[in-house]
Amino acid sequence: MLDLRQLDALAAVAEHGSFRAAAQALSLTVAAVSLRVKTLEDALGQRLLVRGKQVRATPAGQALIGHLKQVRLMETDLLDGLRGAQPGARDAWQTLSVAINADSVASWFLPGVATLLQRHRLLLDIVIDDQDHTHGALKSGDVLGCVTTLADAMRGCVAEPLGVMRYRCVASPAVVARCRTPKGAVSVHKLLAHPAIIFNRKDALQDAFLAQHFGLRQPHYPRHFAPAVDAFETAIELGLGWGMVPEQSLVNRPALQELLPGATVDVALYWQHWAHEPPSAQRLTTAVKAAARQHLRPPA
Repeated sequence: MLDLRQLDALAAVAEHGSFRAAAQALSLTVAAVSLRVKTLEDALGQRLLVRGKQVRATPAGQALIGHLKQVRLMETDLLDGLRGAQPGARDAWQTLSVAINADSVASWFLPGVATLLQRHRLLLDIVIDDQDHTHGALKSGDVLGCVTTLADAMRGCVAEPLGVMRYRCVASPAVVARCRTPKGAVSVHKLLAHPAIIFNRKDALQDAFLAQHFGLRQPHYPRHFAPAVDAFETAIELGLGWGMVPEQSLVNRPALQELLPGATVDVALYWQHWAHEPPSAQRLTTAVKAAARQHLRPPA
């Protein structure tokens, strides 16, 4: 049997990155936390943490932390059910950790799950990352589900198609005009002379647009980085450059114009989650899929 106190110590060290910070979070001494982790490692016969300036979990440690989160969620659901049978009982708040790309959070994810969160007293702990990288947080055990472009289910998980987010290449009217030839056609050379507005260094949508519609591979062009949705879209509106914006967002940005009308980049999204989910996580999965059906384009 696994000792939950030892697992709690392991998870705290991995979360906080050091034994000292974990000890403070658990109201224990550093020696007590270290002993619990060491005892767990000795019992399992393998290292669970990589010690260093920033302590991190090994793959075995990540698997145990993911197991602990599942156990804690199931315990909370069980206790809520027992309390619910008592007159006047009220469910406690429960936290669900998820990894989502920034475009999805504001445009369809939060509007789609808001009612569920309020009704069942659920708290979200959202990890923001590029849709091509969110599955890393699920693999490491940091979250119970993620919106990702990874179609193949990871070990112990299920990958369910959500739909397609369509992106359009847009800019301010002044920038669009400067990127066109006297005959009104888009000049890729003029386009590449203007900066692109990019969400972060993992964002490859601009390169995908240039590859799909101009046949360019690894082109060089100046770039602004604006890792916040509002700042990203505002920078484009201000004429600082061009960028790829979800078509849902363009409804609220009428000043933006398409550089190449009709030329889009479609990103297929999937909801990867634990194969064996506690009831609270199951309700979240149901709400996420319903929200995607309402806001995203149907899967191919």
